[in-house]
Amino acid sequence: MAIEQAFLDQARELLLKDFFPKIEKSVDHLSEEDLWWRAHETDNAVGNLLLHLAGNVRQWIVSGIGAAPDRRERKKEFSQREPLTKGQLLSRLRETLAEADQVLASMDHAQILTPRFIQFTERTRLQAVFHVVEHFAYHTGQICYITKLRTGRDLGFYKELEKTGKPEDGKAGRLED
Repeated sequence: MAIEQAFLDQARELLLKDFFPKIEKSVDHLSEEDLWWRAHETDNAVGNLLLHLAGNVRQWIVSGIGAAPDRRERKKEFSQREPLTKGQLLSRLRETLAEADQVLASMDHAQILTPRFIQFTERTRLQAVFHVVEHFAYHTGQICYITKLRTGRDLGFYKELEKTGKPEDGKAGRLED
């Protein structure tokens, strides 16, 4: 497998099968009121972060790489105060991720270092994908933390690591050639 394909596959897996499910689980634990809670006026509510992630993914991948029109209004992602529901927010983000996934799945690997003009500067497609994955991970962590803060719950993402005992083959923790 070419490194370009491995990179794109990993990006798609992280966005769709790791980060987004963690966001869904976190949001599921929040009340509609908690979705829009902020400790200070300068903080972002989970609702705003969901809008922001959808805007970022759309601008950088769907528009920046996929050449769809860029209709992002970044300021509105943070200034939104009239509450949208969990369903509306998750649906918007899910749909944006599905569009981005299609762009990444059909991307010509020979074009990965071809520059595109995104957010007022020239970036390669590789840089755009790398930015989106890093950015998505950052805000996923914030959403999980806010959920824990508001609910006092362990979100249980790593329950399998709490199992005791050694694997029968005794190879846990060893690198193989």
